[in-house]
Amino acid sequence: MIYLDNAATSFPKPPMVVRAMAGTLQKIGANPGRSGHGLSLCAGRVVQACRELLARALDAPAPENILFTPSCTEALNLAIRGTLCRGDEVLCSHAEHNAVMRVLKSLEDDGAITVRTVAPDSRGLLTPEALAAAVTPRTALCVICHASNVTGVVQPIAQLSQALKPYGVPLLVDAAQTAGILDISLTGLGADMIALPGHKGLLGPHGTGVLALGRGMNPRPLVLGGTGSVSESMRQPAQFPDRYESGTLNLPGIAGLMVGARFALAHRAEIEEYEGELASRLRARLEAVPGLKLLGDAQAPRVGVVSFVPQAMDTGELCDALNAQGFALRAGLHCAPSVHQWLGTLRSGACRASVGIYNTQQDVDALADAVERLLSARSSGL
Repeated sequence: MIYLDNAATSFPKPPMVVRAMAGTLQKIGANPGRSGHGLSLCAGRVVQACRELLARALDAPAPENILFTPSCTEALNLAIRGTLCRGDEVLCSHAEHNAVMRVLKSLEDDGAITVRTVAPDSRGLLTPEALAAAVTPRTALCVICHASNVTGVVQPIAQLSQALKPYGVPLLVDAAQTAGILDISLTGLGADMIALPGHKGLLGPHGTGVLALGRGMNPRPLVLGGTGSVSESMRQPAQFPDRYESGTLNLPGIAGLMVGARFALAHRAEIEEYEGELASRLRARLEAVPGLKLLGDAQAPRVGVVSFVPQAMDTGELCDALNAQGFALRAGLHCAPSVHQWLGTLRSGACRASVGIYNTQQDVDALADAVERLLSARSSGL
């Protein structure tokens, strides 16, 4: 199987990630932060080491500003629900994932907030001028997807954040497709909060996510409960990260995330270049295939996502046929109906190939050849 679904989750995982996870289960196994014995303290040191690694990478004010969550989706929920109040207005892009849009629409349907979508330019990029023009006195938060999981187009976050600064509007960045591949530090992006998964570009396991809080960010927690601290009080602790990390942390997942992230971050520039070359090669090959429409502006900055729509074949049918020939892609709307609506592909969806560090030029060439053969056979009635 040639795996080209890295935008959903990276695979395979580096062997060291598997070893780190197995090691915590075999040799530590205790609950971090819940006891004073040696195994529990060792577990706590694993968690703290990962927190410190990510704090350095994301330029967080302190390691305690790195919050572990079960997913990027929960990190986004925490940032959005914990920041907004009744009567607030939120700005977002046209390319938000349902991890953002379903939260915003739920709050809007309840009459709690107003959602305003900022229109992009013809390339799918937001402009600082358009974003600044959309701000009103009620704007309390701006949420922007760093890179579309459908087109791969990367938004100019640093410029957009500067447009918000005069108005004091905090910026939440969804870095689901860019963590481990692009610079996503709080200072580099000018962001106030960054939500990211551990299981994609950071090469960690499923069930891991992070919310990085910038200086002054103090959202209300989503979940309350035991933290192993201030146990004499029946009220949630105020200190970070305990305020947000109720319940037992995913020790094996965090251990795997730590070693995966350490590798990804040490080689980030190489990974960005390599995946960019693979995606550009695949896009160039597919552009030459008759009856195929590629999504996203070819000249815009992008990550390793290439989505395409066959003109004479259902996208699901094409991906099923590719699966039968040993290719793992994803068909459909990719949980991002807003960008499909903007692209005019809400009915058809798209086939999405997303490259990773273990893919090769031979992989993308083989996919392009397979797509061309399948579409040629369909057009000739075979």
